[in-house]
Amino acid sequence: MKKPIPKLKNEDAEREFWATHDSTDYIDWRRGKRLTLANLKPSSQTISLRLPKPMLDRLKLLANKRDVPYQSLLKMFVAERLKAEFESSETDGARR
Repeated sequence: MKKPIPKLKNEDAEREFWATHDSTDYIDWRRGKRLTLANLKPSSQTISLRLPKPMLDRLKLLANKRDVPYQSLLKMFVAERLKAEFESSETDGARR
């Protein structure tokens, strides 16, 4: 039988506790389940991307028509394409 996890006063106490104790004494990790935290904001990373000026101008024009920042529109386009590519590769893989 696993040891009960003690009630701790705050996050600092909890951090200290887990830094000095083995979680396997308290938790049966074999019974753990994968979980998706859908409401977490994904972390983002700043990148530098060189685009031809005419392409950037057209992107900005489209974004202006849709009343969204051009960077957001670009992210939407990339996300849509990635989704389509991964879905088609999954479909192709199922046919093999």
